[in-house]
Amino acid sequence: MLVSESGLRKFTQTVFSAMGCSNEHAALAADVLLQADLRGIDSHGVARLIGYVRLWENKRINTRPNISIVHETATTATVDGDAGLGLVVAPFAMRLAIQKAETYGSGWVSVRNSNHFGIAGYHALMAVEKDMVGFAMTNASPLVAPTNSNERLLGTNPMCYAFPAGKYPPVVVDMATSAAANGKLEIAQRAGKPVPEGWIQDAAGNYTTDPYALKAGGSLLPLGSDKEHGSHKGFGLSATVDILSAVLSGANYGPWVPPFVAFLNPPADPVGLGIGHFVGAMRIDGFRPIEEFKLHMDNWVARFKSASTIHPEQKVVIPGEPEFEAEADRKANGIPLVDAVVNDLNGLSEKFGLSRL
Repeated sequence: MLVSESGLRKFTQTVFSAMGCSNEHAALAADVLLQADLRGIDSHGVARLIGYVRLWENKRINTRPNISIVHETATTATVDGDAGLGLVVAPFAMRLAIQKAETYGSGWVSVRNSNHFGIAGYHALMAVEKDMVGFAMTNASPLVAPTNSNERLLGTNPMCYAFPAGKYPPVVVDMATSAAANGKLEIAQRAGKPVPEGWIQDAAGNYTTDPYALKAGGSLLPLGSDKEHGSHKGFGLSATVDILSAVLSGANYGPWVPPFVAFLNPPADPVGLGIGHFVGAMRIDGFRPIEEFKLHMDNWVARFKSASTIHPEQKVVIPGEPEFEAEADRKANGIPLVDAVVNDLNGLSEKFGLSRL
């Protein structure tokens, strides 16, 4: 089903308003989800809306949060999200990081007591709009086993780095630190298809292509899948995100992270407050003139795009390029939604007394 951006945005914002969000917060939360759908990251767009509603119904999301700064220096801060939507809390933190960067050259903000914040790229690109380098990362539901383990101790823990360019779109490195994000499993489940080997292991630690194995006690694998292919590096990246997002801020970390997925319950012995994020912004003109940087970023992109390829029909894909191409197409032609997501959204229509899609 193809849905217009404006129609889907209005629907999503109305659902957040029905949950009790202010008009400002409902519009912002809807914008974060719509940007995921527009950029082709379907696993983190409106497909997630039913999950936020479920957490709100379970009183795990505060739709009227008092987001506050609890610790601060000139260039750093820790923000308490008051159990608010991460879709709202993370932009607050990034705006603070940008303000600090405007004055001092860089700004770094850790966040505690938050929830799932959507795509990391949304928050990092806020800094790019100000001619800065943007950073955003978050810990997440404990679904990933560290190398050599079959115990779920880490999240997919995405990290994003975003760099402005001149005539080319920004370079956006936005990725999970696991072999695949949980949303990819959900897409495979909806399509009734197996997943590639190396994404997931069963409860005994054996590779499997069954997308339902995670719910049956299995675990996602770190980026690299096994040690021979570098999973210890994926584990290290995931650990970095967990420490910066949560140990630094006072949020829950490792297996204590309150899960977004419905098949896991929050831990009974939390070690912190909510989910944690870490965002940052750096002024490029703190290093060299911005136009000079953009000129060389364009040269960087052009050189990589012109690289020789193994097969003539292939091309080198610049980080962020597929998302910008998807955004141009979907703004013009509409956002495709699979039947399972349409059914979920129409179920929310009935719950809140709204018009169906």
